[in-house]
Amino acid sequence: MKKILIFFFLILFISVSHAKGEEISEYYENVLSTSAVALDGVTGQILYAKNPNIKIPPASTVKLLTAMVVLDRLNLKQRVTISKKADDTPSSPPHLNEGETYTVDDLLHLMLIKSSNQAAVALAEATAGSEEAFAELMNAKARMLGLKDSHFVTASGLPASNQYTTAYELALLLYEALKYPHIKEIINLPVKVITSSQGRTIIVKNTNKLLFEDGLKDEILGGKTGYTRLSKHCLVNVAKIKDRLVITSLLGAPYRDALWEDTKRLLNFAELVFAKKASPLIINTTVNLSIPVNFKPNSLYKSSKKVETKKKLLARQSKNKTYLSKSTKNKKLLAQQSHKKINISKKKTKKLITAEAKTKKTS
Repeated sequence: MKKILIFFFLILFISVSHAKGEEISEYYENVLSTSAVALDGVTGQILYAKNPNIKIPPASTVKLLTAMVVLDRLNLKQRVTISKKADDTPSSPPHLNEGETYTVDDLLHLMLIKSSNQAAVALAEATAGSEEAFAELMNAKARMLGLKDSHFVTASGLPASNQYTTAYELALLLYEALKYPHIKEIINLPVKVITSSQGRTIIVKNTNKLLFEDGLKDEILGGKTGYTRLSKHCLVNVAKIKDRLVITSLLGAPYRDALWEDTKRLLNFAELVFAKKASPLIINTTVNLSIPVNFKPNSLYKSSKKVETKKKLLARQSKNKTYLSKSTKNKKLLAQQSHKKINISKKKTKKLITAEAKTKKTS
């Protein structure tokens, strides 16, 4: 009898464990980002991976590498003047004006906290003379770090042909960036006040929303967000889960809030793996990237503009057809009504003539 009971409970335990495993797998297979990775921040072990090796443009997450190259070469107190090229670079506010002067430290804060593209270009020029020359330094650094599936063209992460990384290598990039105490300090700051040499004061707020979230902000150590139409929403982040570091990397999230949702999912899953309640999970799905890595920004813009124009044209034609059909119907209706009126008036006239004739005969 005892053997039967033991066997029964063993079967029940296995069934429940299997069910829980299926629930875990099913839940974490629903990570919304195209590509996602969670790494043990100490050992580098993969805890979770979804399409970890797909090449996707990195957007502003590349600024971590930019910061590393800058810190390898420049003094934090060195002053940098904003060039015309930096001024002309598309960027999120605050706008940096040509001729303004900031320290390297100020520009690093603007770049990593507020994701200023102008600050990235200014730092690139101060480091290597031009953004093109700086890109060579970036790629040399990437090779030194062992990033084999990444290539960089712009210091800011703005779209460029042949610029890409993977979620796995982006996680490795943050892993290496955390070895720079100043980067670690900057990405952890929610807010920073910056003053130019000319006396302009700028208050910048971190783009990483997780730093402000109640119940989570104490665990989040910082990261770097990114977005372009090509990359969609991106985030590489580091958090402390019960004295364990977890690096999460997301590329191609469909909307901004998906970054925070997916990061929480990955952190929760990492905690389960650490507690040995789940095994590391690697998922590969069929991905159809709408825009290839090698593209021409200008032609992309023109083609999308043509499509938009065509849509407008079709809409206008459709509207005109509707109008014409309505006007044609109206004309027909008016003609019919007019014809009826004529017929009615003819009948009335005949009746009147007949009535008059009868009256004459009677008289």
